[in-house]
Amino acid sequence: MTIDTEFVRERTYWPELCLVQLAGEKDVVVIDTTAPGIDLSPLGALLDDASVVKVFHAARQDLEIFLHLFDRLPAALFDTQVAAMVAGYGDQVGYDNLVSSLLGVQIDKSHRFSDWAARPLSPAQIGYAAADVTYLRLVYEKLLVQLEREGRLDWVAAELDILNNPTTFRPDPLTLWEKMRPRTNNRRMLGILRAVAAWREGEAQRVNVPRQRLLKDESLMEIAATAPATVDALARVRGVSRGFAEGRSGQALLETVAQAVMEPEAALPRLPKGRAKDAQRPSPALIALLKVLLATCCETHRVAPKLVASSEDLDRFALDDAADIPAFHGWRNEVFGKLARELKAGHLTMGVDGGKVRLIHD
Repeated sequence: MTIDTEFVRERTYWPELCLVQLAGEKDVVVIDTTAPGIDLSPLGALLDDASVVKVFHAARQDLEIFLHLFDRLPAALFDTQVAAMVAGYGDQVGYDNLVSSLLGVQIDKSHRFSDWAARPLSPAQIGYAAADVTYLRLVYEKLLVQLEREGRLDWVAAELDILNNPTTFRPDPLTLWEKMRPRTNNRRMLGILRAVAAWREGEAQRVNVPRQRLLKDESLMEIAATAPATVDALARVRGVSRGFAEGRSGQALLETVAQAVMEPEAALPRLPKGRAKDAQRPSPALIALLKVLLATCCETHRVAPKLVASSEDLDRFALDDAADIPAFHGWRNEVFGKLARELKAGHLTMGVDGGKVRLIHD
């Protein structure tokens, strides 16, 4: 079964589900999830059925919706975007481009930016939504044949394990501060930032507004640096209105700051290695070499570079031989990881032959 969703999220934390599109071998169904009194429990039962493979393209947001709606992820899922990256169709290839590459069909994009919450929807809009699952079956079948032929189904399965894990969509709130990439060594400031970032996430969920609309990252960084203890001090922070500071949310935020200020020194966080202002920086030349090696390996194996190693992964390895990054595990290690270690140890060099990079082993 192929499946897709249409939703709006500009003004809310939780996506507002508007349509669910489903397609089997013969039938295509478009479900109006906004219909008054609609019962979606049969959909939940279908998603739970492990005997039916659920095929998505770029599944993350769809899965987040279903996890929020049913408090569980669909069983037996498959993501054609992940499969396409493994099969050599590029980084995060879009559905339209994949349909064009594999099927030679150009999808009408005129309704891509529709307001899916508006009613009634036109027949053309419904047709556009249905096309998202109609062609997806053929895409899935072609990718499956290619992956089986190349022996890469296990590669895809390893990536799908990430999507099958609810923690992928429900990260620990106490780790969210790291995404803001602070560059201070002040552990007290980092402790406050950790606390207020976790508070913001919970508050954004409670009032159902986007986290950046509730409070921007820059405001949280300033709060962490200044540790406001009063309404007046909080209202002086950039991006914090007087009304917010005086209200329920402002009071809860001040209490969170006060608790973080009193946290024991030993419990305060530290920056990950390489993040602080005075931290050692990776050699630009080494990073450049690793990027060339990554591109070369991925070109040879026809796999998307982003699936093998991120820029941050390369930075971490350049700074620390013992860095535990995905590139040193499983199929990634065979494609790139082993060679990256050889390169850094001086046992691998690279040259150019006939316009192509050639790897030269000791």
